[in-house]
Amino acid sequence: MIKVSVVIPVYNVEEYLRECLDTIVNQTLKDIEIICVNDGSTDKSLDILKEYADKDDRMTVLSQENGGHAVATNRGIDLAKGEYLFLMDSDDMLKLNALEDTYNIAQQKNVDFVLFKALNYNDKEDKTYKAENYSMNRLARKVGDNIFNYKDIGDLIFKITVTPWSKLYKRDFIEENHVRFPEGLVFDDNVFFWKALFSAERIYFYKEYLFMRRWYPTSSTTAGNQHFIDSIAIYNLVWDVFKEYDLFDKYKETLYNNKMFLAYMRFSKIKEEFKEDYYNTMREDFTKIFNNKELYMDMMKNIEPKYKKMFELVLISDTSEEFLLSKEYCQMKNSLSWNITKPLRKINTLTRKAKNKL
Repeated sequence: MIKVSVVIPVYNVEEYLRECLDTIVNQTLKDIEIICVNDGSTDKSLDILKEYADKDDRMTVLSQENGGHAVATNRGIDLAKGEYLFLMDSDDMLKLNALEDTYNIAQQKNVDFVLFKALNYNDKEDKTYKAENYSMNRLARKVGDNIFNYKDIGDLIFKITVTPWSKLYKRDFIEENHVRFPEGLVFDDNVFFWKALFSAERIYFYKEYLFMRRWYPTSSTTAGNQHFIDSIAIYNLVWDVFKEYDLFDKYKETLYNNKMFLAYMRFSKIKEEFKEDYYNTMREDFTKIFNNKELYMDMMKNIEPKYKKMFELVLISDTSEEFLLSKEYCQMKNSLSWNITKPLRKINTLTRKAKNKL
């Protein structure tokens, strides 16, 4: 009997792949299957996968044209046969007793998934460190040793890391609730997480650090490439999940503010060559909200003042450069002591545009 199916999507990670696979094939829980989906790698990743598969008959290696993390992971989930499901990232590491410990807990507690803690690993500095978003200490204090679901923890739902590799899922639970990753987008784990969380009736938090998340500047979620634009579509899909479970109105204040925070945060981090495309997508998204008068008015009632101003500036600015100039002007104007030494003609023009548009 296969106790746990481990699904690993793989794309151009030859530098880290062996270290990742070593933490899976050497798990103390032996009754596992390892499904590796090579997502069109152009480096030596496929060779490494075949090398490991030749030595371990629990491993299956599949190859496909590059379709992205979601496509590769969904394919692996579709093929999984284990009682439980663990979704591994191919550049990270798992503590060797992780699957055995969480499997035993899942069996004993009869839960839909087991949640656990993770460490950050700075690849460049070769250092590990704890962070609240992966330690989830506030949640730990709230739930203690109890079985819980989202109804028991209120706004702490937003303090659970969305990452799939910090959970061991009961596979039947994932299948029965049709939980999958939205394909073609980065940051897809957000949608998977909320769907799973709202479907789960029984969750247990195992307060041990079992996973090591590798951080490096070229990873898909830190690189600042054009895929950062996907975050706008992803957060709209997150809103859809909340609406599907009739929870949007309950959490709309946080959802509205998070949308604005993430929109600007990703805009500020995306590389310069993609900034204008990101800005245009963000502006289009905000314009749709503005044109939906009921949604617009409700959102303006619930977001922080700084986000109201940001929303307005995005609407009235035709380019990212205009937006940044407007934002700079507003920051200077709101300062206790400000001294403008450069021409403000362009900024004043934007101010007049604001009065005409809004």
